[in-house]
Amino acid sequence: MTEPVTQAVWSRRAIAVLATTMCVLCILWNVEAHTRLGFAVLRQQYMALQLGLALTIAFLSYDFRGKLARAPHIINLVIAVICLATLLYAAANFVWLLQEQFYRPWQITVVGTVVVLGVMEGVRRRAGWMLFSIVTVFLIYALFADRIPGRLVGRGMSPVRLVDYVGFDSSAVFSSPLAVGTITVLLFVFFGQLLFAAGGGAFFTDLAMAATGRARGGSAKIAVVGSALFGSISGSAVSNVATTGVITIPMMQRGGYSKEDAGAIEAVASTGGQLTPPIMGAAAFLMAEFLDIPYTTVAAAALIPALLYYLGVFTQVDLIAARDGIEAPEDADLTVRKVLAAGWHFLIPFAVLLYALFVMRLDPEDSALLASLAIVAAGGIRGYKGTRLTLATFGQVFVKTGTSMVDLILVVAAAGFVIGVLNVTGLGFALTLVLVDSVGSSLFLLLLISAVVCIILGMGMPTSGVYVLLASLVAPSLVQAGVTPIAAHLFILYFGMMSMITPPVALAAFAAATISGAGAFATGAAAMRIGWAAFILPFAFVATPALLFEGTAQEVITATALTAIGVTGVTIGIVGFWGKKLGNLMRVAFGGLGALALPLGFITISILIHFAAAAALLGLGALFMLKGGKTQNSSQPT
Repeated sequence: MTEPVTQAVWSRRAIAVLATTMCVLCILWNVEAHTRLGFAVLRQQYMALQLGLALTIAFLSYDFRGKLARAPHIINLVIAVICLATLLYAAANFVWLLQEQFYRPWQITVVGTVVVLGVMEGVRRRAGWMLFSIVTVFLIYALFADRIPGRLVGRGMSPVRLVDYVGFDSSAVFSSPLAVGTITVLLFVFFGQLLFAAGGGAFFTDLAMAATGRARGGSAKIAVVGSALFGSISGSAVSNVATTGVITIPMMQRGGYSKEDAGAIEAVASTGGQLTPPIMGAAAFLMAEFLDIPYTTVAAAALIPALLYYLGVFTQVDLIAARDGIEAPEDADLTVRKVLAAGWHFLIPFAVLLYALFVMRLDPEDSALLASLAIVAAGGIRGYKGTRLTLATFGQVFVKTGTSMVDLILVVAAAGFVIGVLNVTGLGFALTLVLVDSVGSSLFLLLLISAVVCIILGMGMPTSGVYVLLASLVAPSLVQAGVTPIAAHLFILYFGMMSMITPPVALAAFAAATISGAGAFATGAAAMRIGWAAFILPFAFVATPALLFEGTAQEVITATALTAIGVTGVTIGIVGFWGKKLGNLMRVAFGGLGALALPLGFITISILIHFAAAAALLGLGALFMLKGGKTQNSSQPT
C-alpha cells in the first residue's frame, strides 16, 4: 500500500511544478524578460515549451478513459516523459529545425509524430470523441485529398509529409490559436483564479443576491446575474455551471422554480457569459487575432447582442415567477451597500482592466497582467468573509491555472491541425465554394445551414475551441456570401455556444440536470425555451449590422429598441403572462407582434411595419398591465 501513496504524492508534486512553470513562463514572456536579458527567443519556441508542459500534465493526470488518476500508469508516465523530452528538444533547437525544414530532416519527423499522436490522444481523453473524430477526418482527408472526386479534390500528402507539416509548421500546430491560448488566454484564466482565491467569487455572488434577491423570483435573477459575471471570465459554460450551479440551482428550487427550469436557467446564464464582453470566455481575443482588428472593436460589437440575450432571459425568469407566484427568497437580507462596504476592493481590478483595455489601449495580455497585480495588492490587504489572498493560496493559483489550461491548449493545438490541413490541401477554399454554391443566392438558407453545422461541430468543446474550429470551417463561407467579417464570426460563436444547451449533447444543460435532479433532455428543452433569443439574435445582427455598432447613432438606437421590444414580446408569448395569465389567442398576439418588430432584413417588409408592430405591442402591453394591476397588483412585471 505504500508504493501507490508515494507515487501519487510524487505525481501531484510533479504536476504542481509543471503547472506553476506554465504560468511563470507566460508571465515572463509577456513582460519580455528574455529580451531584457538579451536572449532572442522565437514565439514558436515558447509555444513548444507550453505544449510540452500541457501534454505532460495531461498524461500524468488522466487515465486512458480520461478520468482523473490518483497516480499515473507506467505507460502514461512513459508517454509523458517522451512528450516533454521531445518538445524540450524542439524548443531548444527550433531555429536550426526551421533552417533545415526544407530538407525534411528526421528530427522534424520525430517531433511532428510525437506532437500529432500526443495531442490527438490528449484530445480523445479530455475533449471527447467528437473533436477527436473531426480532427481525424481532416488528417485522413489530407492523406487521400488527391483521390477525392468532385470539388473537394485537393493536394494529397504522404504520412511523413503530413506529420512534418501539421506537427511542426508555424501555420499548423504552432499557429495563432495556440499562441493566443498560451499567451493571452492563460493570463486571463490566471486573473480569474486570483479573483476567486481572494474571495471575489463570494463577493460577486453576494452582490448579485443583494441587487436582485429582493425581487420576485430573486433566486433565479441571482443565478442570471452571477453566472453572467462568472461565465465571462471562466471560459467554459460547463465549469461555470458546476461552480455556481451548486449554489444557485438548489436556491431556485427552494424558491419555487421547477427542477427543469432551475437547471435550464443556470445553463443558459452560464452559456451567455461566454458571449458577454469584456472577456467573452477568452474567445474575444481569438476573434481579434483572426480578424486582425483591435480587441476593443470585438468587445463593442458583442455588447448589444449580449444585453439583448440577457434581456430575454431576465424577462422570462421574471414572468415565470409572476405566473407561478414565486416570491423573493426568505434569506434575501443582503443589501448592495453592505456587500460593497465589505468587498469594494474587488471592483478595483476590473476598473484597472477596463481602463487598460479601453483608455490606455494596451494589449489584452498586458491589461490582464495589470489587473492581476491589482488583485494581488487589493486581495492581500483586504479579505472578504474570512477569505484573503495569502502566500499559500497565491501558490495554489499558479497550480490551478496551469492545470485548468491543459484542456484548452490541447484543443487549440488540435484546431491547428485542422487549420494546417485546410491551408495545405486547399480544402478551406473548396468548402467555402461548396457551401455557398449549394444554397444559391439565398443568404438566409446559408445562415440556417451554417447554424446547424455550428451547433453540431460545437458539441462538447470549450468556448475557445469551438470558436477556433468554426472560424476555420464555417466563417469563410459567410464572409464570401457578403456577411461582414465581425458579424460572421459572432454568428458562428453564438451558434457554437448554443450546442451547450441544445440536445442531444447539451453539456451545460446536462451538467445542470445532474445538480437539479431533473431529466437531462427535459432540462435541455427548457434551456432552449429560456434561451430562445440566442437562436434569433445572430440572424438579427447579420441582417441589421447596427446591432453591432455598425451604422449611425440613430440606426443603432432604432435597431436596438426594435429588437428589445421584439424579444420582450415573443418572451411574453412563450411564458403566457403579462399582468395576468394570457389565453392562447393573446399569447399568439404578443408573440406575433414581437416577431414582426424584430428587424430581420431577410423578410422584405417596410420599416414602418416594424414600428407599427412595436407600437401595437407597447399598447397591448400597457393595456394588460392596467387590467392586471386592478386585480393582481403584486404580479406586475418588475
